Amino acid sequence: MTIENSFLVFIDNFNIHCASAFVNFRWLTSWCTLVLSFGVRRGTSMRSVVGIIAQHWLVQRIRRTPCGIVSLKLLCTQAAQNQDSLSRRIERLPKGESVGSAFRSWMRDGFPVHGGDVFHAINRLRKLNMNKRALQVMEWVIRERPYRPRELDYSYLVEFTTKLHGISHGEKLFSRIPVELQNELLYNNLVIACLDKGVIRRSLEYMKKMRELGFPISHLVFNRLIILHTSPSRKKMIPKLLTQMKADKVTPHVSTYNILMKIEASEHNLENLVKVFGRMKEAQVEPNEISYCILAIAHAVARLYIATEAYVEAVEKSITGNNWSTLDVLLMLYGYLGNQKEMERIWAIIRELPFVRSKSYMLAIEAFGRIGQLNRAEELWLEMKSTKGLKSVEQFNSMMSVYCKHGLIDKAARLYKNMKTNGCKPNAITYRQLALGCLKSGMAEQALKTLDLGLRLTISKRVRNSTPWLETTLSIVEIFAEKGDVGNVERLFEEFHKAKYCRYTFVYNTLIKAYVKAKIYDPNLLKRMILGGARPDAETYSLLKIAEQFQT
Repeated sequence: MTIENSFLVFIDNFNIHCASAFVNFRWLTSWCTLVLSFGVRRGTSMRSVVGIIAQHWLVQRIRRTPCGIVSLKLLCTQAAQNQDSLSRRIERLPKGESVGSAFRSWMRDGFPVHGGDVFHAINRLRKLNMNKRALQVMEWVIRERPYRPRELDYSYLVEFTTKLHGISHGEKLFSRIPVELQNELLYNNLVIACLDKGVIRRSLEYMKKMRELGFPISHLVFNRLIILHTSPSRKKMIPKLLTQMKADKVTPHVSTYNILMKIEASEHNLENLVKVFGRMKEAQVEPNEISYCILAIAHAVARLYIATEAYVEAVEKSITGNNWSTLDVLLMLYGYLGNQKEMERIWAIIRELPFVRSKSYMLAIEAFGRIGQLNRAEELWLEMKSTKGLKSVEQFNSMMSVYCKHGLIDKAARLYKNMKTNGCKPNAITYRQLALGCLKSGMAEQALKTLDLGLRLTISKRVRNSTPWLETTLSIVEIFAEKGDVGNVERLFEEFHKAKYCRYTFVYNTLIKAYVKAKIYDPNLLKRMILGGARPDAETYSLLKIAEQFQT
């Protein structure tokens, strides 16, 4: 489990305004775009474009309708009563069965098919990554016409056609849509469809055409462009994108600032993170719970716990309902702060949710293990085992991390055997944790063998840059440093450089401590530290003063 992964599962509550499916995506846009930035669930960017433009369409028509407000309330009530049923019927269809059977059963029960029903079904299917089924739903709607298809319906059709069949098919479909419906909604969707496929040049061509036609460009388009330029080789383009955004009179959304903050947080650059947050406040853009979660986690990772407490308080004040993803983050943050009372409170809220995910159990196990509550962590482990079953290596790793962090290598070894018995293959994280457990138990030779065993496995960049991986590695480095094992410290320190984790002063101080314990003087340590982005503190200068005694 990683802090970054917990962000990937962030989806906020949204309010359906009518059966025609026009929604307020103030929160949903914010996080769906951020999910695309740093996670593995990358299919959710286009849903927000639909809501933002369609909402404007709805407002204009309400203003032109004398009894619009009454009609809106009536439609909302109908949607609230019926929308889930059609969605559930579609979701539960056996593999290979046509979506038409779900629609027919719905209509046989006396319910008409409204746009709101379809909207809810589509968003549920998108969330569940059932893109093929979503495309079948839209093809049925366009073919059978239970109501007159609108821009929204065609935009869905373009979205899922492009996802499943590629940009060329999406463009052909777009060209066959009635010209009067080829508005900013469809163009924005087409641009994002191209960006989802990583085809930037084609997207820029459509954006140029939108400017010529006078169509406004959604901030979500720029959000996606920023996300595609987060790699070190492309990052220098982000200021230019923000300048173009201003030239196109596109106001940065809270989600835009959240993406920019997440970029800085992922590079462990607290100074720039705070600057982005400052620009956000200067622009009078209201931060949301996601904004404060990013700030809180970044400061917790940097071991700045007073600031973390302040941002956690802001999260608590800005949280909207019992959002399980925010609750997961709060559980982790209170673990960093060592606040068991608040951890129990948050876990009690999570337990009251209609569905408790395995990921929430894993986060709780790790959080209680962090504060030394081993019995509580084991209780949650057994509860997860009985209610969810043990199906993934991540589940085993959550308990493994607790045992190894506290040097309980015998329990960790038994868990390792159970993992293999259950058919779960140990990964690099498993061996990194076991190496820490061996060191904590005084088994240095076995620790090195286990460490090398893990290094032989393929490790993704996402894992190498994840906070749990880096924190586990730092715990190993600290033990090597206490022994004056400069060779192994330097070997693992290279990982910190690549992940930019060495920007934290306490990380570099661990390196200097290794040289001090080994009684080795290196005149370049301070220079390396400053060039690495870390600021020396009182401990740094004390260690360097001691190191000077070993000059030859």
